[in-house]
Amino acid sequence: MRHDREQKSIAAYRCGFISCMPARLDLIQSVTGFVLAIFIMAHLIFEASILISKDAMLTVTKFFEGYYFFGEYYPGIISFLAAAIFLILIVHALTALRKFPSSYRQYRIIISHAYYLKHADSKLWLYQVITGFIMFFLASVHLYMMMSRPDQIGPYASADRIYSEWMWPLYLILMLSVILHAFIGLYRLALKWGIFEQPGQTRRQLKKLMIISIILYTSISLMSLGTYMFIGYQHVDKVGERYQP
Repeated sequence: MRHDREQKSIAAYRCGFISCMPARLDLIQSVTGFVLAIFIMAHLIFEASILISKDAMLTVTKFFEGYYFFGEYYPGIISFLAAAIFLILIVHALTALRKFPSSYRQYRIIISHAYYLKHADSKLWLYQVITGFIMFFLASVHLYMMMSRPDQIGPYASADRIYSEWMWPLYLILMLSVILHAFIGLYRLALKWGIFEQPGQTRRQLKKLMIISIILYTSISLMSLGTYMFIGYQHVDKVGERYQP
């Protein structure tokens, strides 16, 4: 009986009755989400170089501006990278949007699964929807600033933007959203694509790793943001001055 159903499914696929588009969109969503998550992890670590020293942060900035490759500064490289990430973000958002609840009834169903039935993974999916919605708008602002003002990155320039230009509320909300969205996404990707064996045990281990990663990256990022704000506070009378080692 099962064999007959499989044969009918194969025949329907060959006749074109079953579309491969949903599976392809799912793959695109997964790949772009994975790329963005890896980017976020690296980006937050590079930003945390300010915890070492201003010179360390300047070294990272010089690297991404191509100084160590070309002997000159090319801020346009940062604009190009920001534009590429922005494009990936748009593709990811468009492919993920099709899974968002499209009616009040669907919202009620997912909320009942998450809270009334105590389904933990449904809660994680709901958190991803909320953080993804926040992240798309706030990340767009941040990426546009990086594309339009790539030369305004550095120990003093970044600190002035965060403190004197009052960008810290945006960065704080964005930081918390991207960390939650990225690590919940990686957890769900690992389960979805069956990367590990022993589903029950793996789920518990992956969830522990996800929680540890969220706590670790949140702690580092909060310290980085606090350091930039402190530098900005100290530099408030000299806004616009660039750091010289």
